[in-house]
Amino acid sequence: MVTKEKVGIVVSNRMDKTVVVSVNNRVPHPKYGKIIVQTKKYKAHDDENFCQIGDQVRILETRPLSRTKRWKVIEVLSSATKTEKFI
Repeated sequence: MVTKEKVGIVVSNRMDKTVVVSVNNRVPHPKYGKIIVQTKKYKAHDDENFCQIGDQVRILETRPLSRTKRWKVIEVLSSATKTEKFI
């Protein structure tokens, strides 16, 4: 079996050792041909709680780790920068 890899952005890291990764997929509309962006969220295993919201990560398909978790974070491609607001 070929293992699948996807690249997405972390949208939640509130769970312990789990992050929610949003992956965009661009596909043409079947009838009209216009490019549509489809978004799907995956729960991925983050063993060291390293990922932050806004990080771009690569995830790898793996065996079922829990009821909804079937992906694992391989690497952080780019980390989110924190912007400070000056009042």
